[in-house]
Amino acid sequence: MGREKLKWRTHEGESTDAGHRGGIARSSDEVPVMGMERRGYIIQLYGMVNQRWEEPLSKAKPYSISKRVVWEAYLRVKANKGAAGADEESITDFERDLKNNLYKIWNRMSSGSYFPPPVRTVGIPKSGGGTRKLGIPTVSDRIAQMVVKMYLEPRVEPHFHPDSYGYRPGKSAVQAVGKARERCWRYDWVIDLDIKGFFDNIDHELLMKALRKHTKSKWILLYVERWLKAPARLEDGTLTKRDKGTPQGGVISPLLANLFLHYAFDEWMRRNYPSIPFERYADDGIVHCRSEGQAQWMKKVIERRFAQCKLELHPEKTRIVYCKDDDRRGKYPIEKFDFLGYTFRARRSKNRWGKYFINFSPAVSNEATKAMRQTIRSWHLHLRSDKALDDISRMFNPILRGWINYYSHYYKSALYPTFRTLDRILVKWAMRKYKKLKRHHRRATYWLGRIAHQQPELFAHWQMGLRPAAG
Repeated sequence: MGREKLKWRTHEGESTDAGHRGGIARSSDEVPVMGMERRGYIIQLYGMVNQRWEEPLSKAKPYSISKRVVWEAYLRVKANKGAAGADEESITDFERDLKNNLYKIWNRMSSGSYFPPPVRTVGIPKSGGGTRKLGIPTVSDRIAQMVVKMYLEPRVEPHFHPDSYGYRPGKSAVQAVGKARERCWRYDWVIDLDIKGFFDNIDHELLMKALRKHTKSKWILLYVERWLKAPARLEDGTLTKRDKGTPQGGVISPLLANLFLHYAFDEWMRRNYPSIPFERYADDGIVHCRSEGQAQWMKKVIERRFAQCKLELHPEKTRIVYCKDDDRRGKYPIEKFDFLGYTFRARRSKNRWGKYFINFSPAVSNEATKAMRQTIRSWHLHLRSDKALDDISRMFNPILRGWINYYSHYYKSALYPTFRTLDRILVKWAMRKYKKLKRHHRRATYWLGRIAHQQPELFAHWQMGLRPAAG
């Protein structure tokens, strides 16, 4: 990273009074501190094991925060994109005065004068009905949160449980699904956990207590507490105070949520019930039990534990499930469950010798395929007769490839009906675009099938071997 990118303006000659520029008052030593670059001061990024990137500063700054980390935080926020916050400033708007804006973040965070603005709150429809509140911080606040995350994550990550998969480096939802699949073969019963309004009900005092176990850094504790208490701006413009919860959508929120559940659930399970395995991805959890009695008892014990942590299991969505297959042929009211977009249930499978049997396995859920079909229909491909087929491929292949990369790991044939829907829409597109195919559905199908066999790389799902008939 060139030194030129990090030479943010020193604001020499400007007033430090907030009233002159409409901002928060800054410390009077901004110019001398930033002026160190002119005297040959070089920022060093130390690759220590705990990744604590420290930059020695003058004693006038109470907190030691590296300018290089602020720059890296900005790059990560930019890569993640995201919508504008309560100030309606997009990333493009932020970059119009990039050096000055990054300078403000660094200076205010290192002097202790950074106060987070209100968090824009929007309602997102949930698949099961109702809405989920999503908090969208401003661009500058996302960068500030990323700075804290980059310092904090290396300190807490080594302590997390190996069966916690959500929002962790080197962990993924596919790994969680695979581990759950493996354990469902060995354990007959599952507790499908659902925490009611988890992100909205995290207790601030308990969270700060957990945070203090891993860091004594005053500025990290200071800013995390300020973010927890930052008001929420509703869609009608009103501000509401928060005395619990963390915004679902904030940069630092997933890390804080993992830290809270590490002590509320993961560490508690490891200490008290080491023989009972589980998988957890954020607030979605699966617990494996050997008998129905053990599952019912564990469900009550977990309910009491969450009540101690001021959380509640959803009474309807938390269920005990029987893992039915060829070797487990009992009949029970609930014999399937959904986890991370996959539905686990009894399915017909084929072993290495070609013999069919009933296996308890995951495949893409009905809710996920419904959402994919709705997305495909929203593209209105049959009306895009101004586009060539390779143009359509370039526009939508990244989305198709993302679906395939995630949902094709287990029982990929469950994806076939969804992609056949896409092929039917492409046939309609061909009938609308070419006169020779107009009102000739079979001819258009064969035409698309010939292209699929000649150029299978054109669409991601054709590479799976799923292609229209070529006639």
